[in-house]
Amino acid sequence: MWGRRRPRRATALVAALLTVAALAGCTAPPPSPAGLRIVAAFYPYQFVAERVLGTLGTVTNLTRPGAEPHDLELTPRQLAAMVTADLVVYQSGFQPAVDTGVAQADPGRVLDVTSVVPLTEPDEHAGTDPDTDPAGTDRGTNPADDGHDHGSADPHLWLDPTNLEPVAREVANRLAAAAPEHAATFRDNADRLTADLAALDTAFRTGLTGCARTVFVTSHDAFGYLAERYHLEQVGIAGLDPSAEPSPARVAEVHAVVERYGVTTVFFETLASDAVARSLATDLGLATDVLDPLEGLTEASRGGDYLQVMSANLAALRKANQCH
Repeated sequence: MWGRRRPRRATALVAALLTVAALAGCTAPPPSPAGLRIVAAFYPYQFVAERVLGTLGTVTNLTRPGAEPHDLELTPRQLAAMVTADLVVYQSGFQPAVDTGVAQADPGRVLDVTSVVPLTEPDEHAGTDPDTDPAGTDRGTNPADDGHDHGSADPHLWLDPTNLEPVAREVANRLAAAAPEHAATFRDNADRLTADLAALDTAFRTGLTGCARTVFVTSHDAFGYLAERYHLEQVGIAGLDPSAEPSPARVAEVHAVVERYGVTTVFFETLASDAVARSLATDLGLATDVLDPLEGLTEASRGGDYLQVMSANLAALRKANQCH
């Protein structure tokens, strides 16, 4: 993703929206008699929706497996699916095309997860090392401006598994309103999911105790919520924008952190270029490993669902930080 250019969406999206308006008309449809239809903007919310919905309908992910969700461009068919869905689950500010498309849907059939779990600023995360992130630090440069500016808020809320618990409950509430005869099933499914998320949270809390260090180095600042939850210190080579080239000053700061804390590993991601992380690791004689931000699954993902990949992330952190 380093140096990607922002896709040109405007003309195609306007044309697609006009097509959707013609297809969908002015009123939202009733729930599908063949089962409820949920549209999820990208993988973490597909996972939640599938677990809560169970066998009572279908979930469509707008972002194909292996694709970077920020770069999503919606087709007319996808826009029509959003308009006709019984529920759309998305995160405002994360995917510009979805933000535009969701405006065409019935607001009563749309769930913005940030209305349930508000985003936090990066400097609100307890897992930021003040020694490595002083005010005014030059985190990176991105002359190409590829459209990944999330503002100052960290969007990666799903990397704290406890944040998905209220999302699951709200999905269950919305589905119960759409199909009251199945309300108990949706809430039971949500209860089972929240129990699994609570077990994952416990595994992280117990697994990340007794570690030789709490600092970890990543290709960009995707893991602030995870670091805050489990009392770790994230040091991102770049900032929140994964395509930003780190400045020489930032690289020098990361070098200093590695030496000061005895860091053994530089983490890279499944959907991002590993070039900068590998270059830094080579320069310092460090190992590399994957820490997956779970924006989407790929063939290289270490697991088949959110719970499995997060468990693999835990194992990677335990190994890198020598936890016992």
